[in-house]
Amino acid sequence: MTKTEFYVSADMEADGPVPGPFSMSSFGLAVAGVRDGVAFQAFDPAERTFYAELKPISDAYDPEALAISGLDRGRLTREGQKPAQAMNAAADWLATVSDELDAAPVFVAYPLGYDWMWMYWYFMQFASNGSPFGHSRCLDLKTLYATKADSPIIGSTKRSMPRHLLSSRPHTHNALDDAIEQAELFQNLMHWNRSEL
Repeated sequence: MTKTEFYVSADMEADGPVPGPFSMSSFGLAVAGVRDGVAFQAFDPAERTFYAELKPISDAYDPEALAISGLDRGRLTREGQKPAQAMNAAADWLATVSDELDAAPVFVAYPLGYDWMWMYWYFMQFASNGSPFGHSRCLDLKTLYATKADSPIIGSTKRSMPRHLLSSRPHTHNALDDAIEQAELFQNLMHWNRSEL
């Protein structure tokens, strides 16, 4: 029997290249849809969302990386959530959605590697029960496109995608905005037929 799964578009902003020495500044989660093993059903990704801004976990940061999000590190130090608070709240939110949909969460991102690295590390480091996505329940949108388009990974960029696959929403570098935008790309890829190239 195939377990129903729901797809969580995830985006995060950080002040450096890797977690541990550097800090995750914010993250956004948006439910893109559900699949029962037979068919994919898209949801309005702005309906079920989660967003958090976090206190830094170290003094180290890369000013260029921090500037991308536009978040103020001093404000995050004063007003951001403690990582354990943010990651446990995200895990609780995912559990609530999981109960509502009777489905297991799958993490989706473009590209997956960077966002997954940070989110998985933070869940394992700070959430009471570890990662709500297990160690591998994730899907890379870059690979999904490359597979459907029969394109090499190196050439599977958003610039190379047919325009109708991309979201009409702006890419703002606000983690929640970008998670919602990315959810629409995921939905379009799930419904896309290569014959439409």
